[in-house]
Amino acid sequence: MGIEAGTGNNFLVGTSGQTNSFWLPEVFSKKVQVAFRKSAVAEAICNTDYMGEISQFGDTVNIIKEPTITVTDYTRATTTLASTVLTDDELVLQVDQAKYFQFKVDDLEKRFSHVNWQTVASDNAAYQLKDAFDLNVLAAIRNGATADSGAYGTGAAPIDTGFGTDEIDPLDVLARLARTLDDSNVPEENRWVVAKPEFYELLAKTSSKLMSVDYNQGNGGLRNGLVASGELRGFKMYKSNNVPTPTGSGSPTHVVMAGHMSAVSCAQSLSTVESIRDNNSFKDIVRGLLVWGRKVLRPEAIALGTIKID
Repeated sequence: MGIEAGTGNNFLVGTSGQTNSFWLPEVFSKKVQVAFRKSAVAEAICNTDYMGEISQFGDTVNIIKEPTITVTDYTRATTTLASTVLTDDELVLQVDQAKYFQFKVDDLEKRFSHVNWQTVASDNAAYQLKDAFDLNVLAAIRNGATADSGAYGTGAAPIDTGFGTDEIDPLDVLARLARTLDDSNVPEENRWVVAKPEFYELLAKTSSKLMSVDYNQGNGGLRNGLVASGELRGFKMYKSNNVPTPTGSGSPTHVVMAGHMSAVSCAQSLSTVESIRDNNSFKDIVRGLLVWGRKVLRPEAIALGTIKID
């Protein structure tokens, strides 16, 4: 009554179907499959000059705008001097956004599980908060653009972008956005562009030497959404799936957002992170609260291109 060797059936059926004394161990890995993360770019394109001045929901920061002084012709002995009245025009950055997370960790899971669930869940919660912040800030930039913001194309009449007849080369789209900022005297340093992968696919198809030098830089690395170590048309290039889609437009229509670091200010604070006991079970409750505010301070330092990619 020995065990028959070489039948193979012992290793092809599940443990519930075993008819002999072979025991197939079920192994639980200590590694967890982590979901892919979207690149977050908001912190890279916004200034955080007022970050230290907020700490909780409802805080406000009043930002005084520089006055514009009138310069007038002067003629000796005939000109009556007139003073410019200084006004204290101000912008208000308010912490009016908040997101929280909360999960429970069972005592038995903590004691016997092969995985540190609190660490895994906390890492995911941190990503979810960062992604929510990024989505909100990019939408605020899009919605905060005013008549002072240069617009190249609209949702109803997007710029047909590509390499066919009557289509605009993606490099020319960037050139137009750069010129729009130039017209508003926006400094050339610290300019940025954020666009979806579809736009970068078009850029990658551009066969000019300029692309191989400025866009790829020999590596084409993607770090925090930053596409290349160099600049293209004077812009630091960022790629993000969080760029808002134009309202009422079809799926091939996209927004290419350009601006300057001074255009938008953000302030955020992880105001609460705590672990407490659940009174109704043998579990720990882990929760956190992120609060933030964002404000378009200089709409003239934003340029938007609405394009269609077929």
